[in-house]
Amino acid sequence: MTTRRSRRRIALVAHDHKKADLIEWAEFNRGTLARHNLVATGTTGRMLQAQVGLDVKCLQSGPLGGDMQLGALITEGDIDLLVFFWDPLEPQPHDPDVRALLRIAVVYNTPTACNRATADYLISSPLLAAADYPGALHKD
Repeated sequence: MTTRRSRRRIALVAHDHKKADLIEWAEFNRGTLARHNLVATGTTGRMLQAQVGLDVKCLQSGPLGGDMQLGALITEGDIDLLVFFWDPLEPQPHDPDVRALLRIAVVYNTPTACNRATADYLISSPLLAAADYPGALHKD
């Protein structure tokens, strides 16, 4: 059965040249993020744990399958919000996985922030805490 709740499952990802931006954003939003369940690709997650002090479930590193793991979580209904600070100017060896993750987020209507401005809008939205928001369906 599907239920709704206000504690969201937030995925956090950042490419190497964007990790500092994500860490800075997470520090600024630490109080809000700490109230939710966080999952991240490996290196990003470990940095969030060590530098920001957040409780984060770490998947594999992006190039080693972490992006694909996040995509699978989205298809299972286990991610409510994706914050992915990706670097459009730097070639990525796992670019097909990055594109697949972004594609699956759109297919499954997952709110997605690819830069700080959008992440700020999403994290500060009253809908983030709205238990009855119809777009945020959860499996229990």
